[in-house]
Amino acid sequence: MTAPEPHARLWAVWRMRYIEQLDTRPGEDDIFSELPRHEDGPGNLIVHRGRTCYVLLNLYPYNTGHAMVVPFRAVAEPGALTDEEALEMMRLVDLVIRALRRAMSPQGFNLGMNLGRVAGAGIPNHLHFHIVPRWAGDTNFMPVVGETKVIPESLEDTYRKVRRAIEEEVAA
Repeated sequence: MTAPEPHARLWAVWRMRYIEQLDTRPGEDDIFSELPRHEDGPGNLIVHRGRTCYVLLNLYPYNTGHAMVVPFRAVAEPGALTDEEALEMMRLVDLVIRALRRAMSPQGFNLGMNLGRVAGAGIPNHLHFHIVPRWAGDTNFMPVVGETKVIPESLEDTYRKVRRAIEEEVAA
């Protein structure tokens, strides 16, 4: 008799399509270059467009409301951003924080950027800034014991809330 495996498995067979497209090479299109070519909506998760950057929800969120700010132009390093892109990126990060506060009342945020595949960048040739809303108790026994994250709201519902909150913040 063998010892039981130390961790349960949650099969997410649909995720393979995402993993396979991660092997982008310099000069090839990536998902962040492709998405803005389509009409905004729950299908591409873009909630706002600026002049040089756009905001979208993460298809595989760490938490409900997980958003990203992405430059339209594919660059791998922050130093490759123009001053206009860098400024708009940070202004959009602030807009997203305000909109998420309005829509979801989080108690805190994790902000970050993964540079390079070994640092966790799924799309290493197109940098993007993550904004993850946090609440007290949002990490319960499931991720700690079961190594499974539970997202309590559909992406479509989150999309509608965040897009509406961004529109309200822009109008304010």
